[in-house]
Amino acid sequence: VQLQASGGGLVQAGGSLRLSCAASGRTSRVYTMGWFRQAPGKEREFVAAIRRSGGSTFYADFVKGRFTISKDDAKNTVYLQMNSLKAGDTAVYYCAASTSAVIIIREIDYWGQGTQVTVSS
Repeated sequence: VQLQASGGGLVQAGGSLRLSCAASGRTSRVYTMGWFRQAPGKEREFVAAIRRSGGSTFYADFVKGRFTISKDDAKNTVYLQMNSLKAGDTAVYYCAASTSAVIIIREIDYWGQGTQVTVSS
């Protein structure tokens, strides 16, 4: 499975961005897809996830009410709509996929390349 992330960029605080993650290859193996992020000098952390079957969604507390994860099954693509962005959201965002229902770092089977999100204050 290959994951191609896109959509990062520079935005002012309070603005919005939408990230995309297109999956290709043996996508039938993927059970859960999501996003992690890593800021300079910090560990990679979970942001949001969505189950491919059923569409259940999960969010880190710090993005609830601001970020929305969604999917387009026909395009094998997952999106992360990010609104009300803050300077603290600045990080490299990574798309991830798991063949299980669990989406924690040690259970991730596939990673996409990171996409930089920079929020200016």
